[in-house]
Amino acid sequence: MHHRFTSQQQSYMKRAIQLAENAGNFMHPNPLVGAVIVKNGRIIGEGAHETFGSLHAERNALKSCTESPEGADIYVTLEPCCHQGKQPPCTEALIEAGISRCFIGSSDPNPLVSGKGVKLLQNAGITVFTGLLKEECDQLNPSFFHLMKTGRPLVNLKYAMSLDGKIACFNGKSQWITGETARANVSLQRAACMAVLTSVETVIADNPRLTAHGKASPDPVRIVCDSHLRTPLDSFLLSDIPDGTKNSQQGAELPPVTFDEHSRYPRTIIATCESDKEKQKAFLEKGAVMITTPPDENGHLDLSILLQNLGKMGIDSIYTECGAGLLGSLMDQHLADRAEIYLSPKILGNPAAKSPVGGKGSGDPNLAPELCPMEIKRIGEDLLMEGPIKYPKEAE
Repeated sequence: MHHRFTSQQQSYMKRAIQLAENAGNFMHPNPLVGAVIVKNGRIIGEGAHETFGSLHAERNALKSCTESPEGADIYVTLEPCCHQGKQPPCTEALIEAGISRCFIGSSDPNPLVSGKGVKLLQNAGITVFTGLLKEECDQLNPSFFHLMKTGRPLVNLKYAMSLDGKIACFNGKSQWITGETARANVSLQRAACMAVLTSVETVIADNPRLTAHGKASPDPVRIVCDSHLRTPLDSFLLSDIPDGTKNSQQGAELPPVTFDEHSRYPRTIIATCESDKEKQKAFLEKGAVMITTPPDENGHLDLSILLQNLGKMGIDSIYTECGAGLLGSLMDQHLADRAEIYLSPKILGNPAAKSPVGGKGSGDPNLAPELCPMEIKRIGEDLLMEGPIKYPKEAE
């Protein structure tokens, strides 16, 4: 598979991948990127992209060099950028530094970069090799790649269920189906995604906070699907918005997502198809951002339009924390991209106990969506099954 590359070259790229993986949650919606600079068989500099808006991996690596990088090789997990964003182009820095050869893992799907970064380096006399550990490098940035290709966030469908497929007892009690280790892992996953998506039914029933519970940071943006504005104004999701972070939304203009060391902002987004400005006013005064979509055929907000709007705000990843109705709608409309399913060893019984996914469902097991490939691992006393969702047309 890597016949063009030596084991030593692969080891340098593995180090770049490791640097990227260690960067944390603060570079979204930018990608995770690592870079290693090698001269005369020695690593003389390395770096990662650590925070959105800060130096990119290549410039951090150049900055850390213990000697002149002129004539050196650079190993970078993603094609160097060639456009002016929050930072100047990395291609420019590599050319100025006198880099001799550039080894790239992933191609950049961003249309501002895709292939252009490689060409600029080649035109400047730098020898470029692409596809070094491409599969491993691609796995660093599923959310970034998805946002660039589709314009909408990657939706991670998450739920926890008993061994007999129930999310609550027949009387509605659901705390706790899974163990403490699994719940701690969910907190980490919330912080790893830019936003958490829930339904108004869940807010009314559970009044959740939807934070990472102090186990990781930053806390995600909370998005409530509330077609007819039934979210209680005293719910945690509206009452815990700090005064200094409340967004004065102007008309339909949506603010880009920002963050500090603790949280992402706006803290709460209310998505609705209720366009009455007077009804929206109370939520805006609480500091929430409103996203209004036309109603779909069932009179509910249009989830596809919602996701496109969230993508425009820079949200690249969503974690679901909701009931069967919203999960079913996401599945029916092929809008859920991955699944993270926790399976408890408990058996709840009773046909009145709720199942995790509603919606129209499939009338044929052979045409049902599936996790493919599916990975299974133990999380405390529970099992975690996860993987990309393949829909019937993709499976044919």
